[in-house]
Amino acid sequence: MRLAARTNSIKPSPTLAMNAKATALKASGVDIVNFGVGEPDFDTPDNIKEAAIKAIRDGFTKYTAVGGIDPLKQAIVEKFKNDNGLEYKKSEILVSCGAKHSLYNIAEALFGPGDEVIIPAPFWVTYPDQVLLNDAVPVIVETDESNSFQVTPDQLKSKITSNTKAIILNSPSNPTGLGYDRECLQTIAELAIEHDFYIISDEIYEKMIYDGFKHISIATLGEEVKKRTIVVNGLSKSHAMTGWRIGFTAGPEDITKAMTNIQSQSTSNPTSISQKAAVEALTGPQDFLPEMLAAFDTRRKYMVQRLNNMPGVTCKTPVGAFYAFPNISSYFGKSFQGSVIKDSLELSTYWLEHAGVAAVPGSAFGDDKYIRLSYATSMENIEKGLNGIEKALKNLV
Repeated sequence: MRLAARTNSIKPSPTLAMNAKATALKASGVDIVNFGVGEPDFDTPDNIKEAAIKAIRDGFTKYTAVGGIDPLKQAIVEKFKNDNGLEYKKSEILVSCGAKHSLYNIAEALFGPGDEVIIPAPFWVTYPDQVLLNDAVPVIVETDESNSFQVTPDQLKSKITSNTKAIILNSPSNPTGLGYDRECLQTIAELAIEHDFYIISDEIYEKMIYDGFKHISIATLGEEVKKRTIVVNGLSKSHAMTGWRIGFTAGPEDITKAMTNIQSQSTSNPTSISQKAAVEALTGPQDFLPEMLAAFDTRRKYMVQRLNNMPGVTCKTPVGAFYAFPNISSYFGKSFQGSVIKDSLELSTYWLEHAGVAAVPGSAFGDDKYIRLSYATSMENIEKGLNGIEKALKNLV
């Protein structure tokens, strides 16, 4: 029996693969500092957990409406209004099993054979594979560190064709921790209107920002832009709810309806209990967020300073999310015990095996010159891990 051809076009998540290797080493007794997985190390706030417990005790454990319960959709509508200045109807909202599921629903609803989807690199590892899984073509635009990894007008214009169906944006970004400013977003919006393509705006890290960076949803830049934009968000990062699997989209009603129909034949509704917890997450106290961000900010500054003090390493200061993305390419061509380091995968493997540090190679994100480090772990782990990296780099000749 042969598998479907599409299975040959995708690869497993490099993030989870590195985490699995690190976990296996740890289980065998090796002391590992894991900078690989992108999830907050904070616990879900107690009020959210209590809402879930109450839902179980109240027997709220059955099927719900496919696209989410009405109180949750209303809470999401209010979130967009209060946080982003965006007006949506509940019929323009779809709740799914995490933001990754939301993105896949969009891909299934919009993409088909011959469609081209522009993806600025570095990109989150899943974007190209979701495009490929829906028989479309990912068109990668290589951005530059000197421009904070923002796609330029000329770069974007060079990739637009009559087959361009959409562009996928992520701001603040995984893996770079950088974001798009208003001027760049305005240019992208104008080109989307001119060439009539969709904008998929992944804003999952919108609340995790530093140094006065202002998150701007591209959907706010005019009604014509909003009509072409599907905003993706969720609770995994902002509310430390990765395992609860709640993501959501806001966008044109016809697209939302199509995505809801697709979801009805794949997962049906998101978990009923998680939906009740999500209502509390969006409408309840938000005082935990400044505390979490303060901790991330301290770790961010320490990690970036340490990285930039290592010979041959440079790292832009992230303005959002919880990742550092250092340029480590000066070490390519160096060796350890006769083994030459040729790329980011080999360097990250060297770190894992000889420094006890798990990180994700930049090649997974579309730029081999870098390695992604998550600072969503304790300061003790960060200091220990960076000490290991520094020592390991000094051993390369």
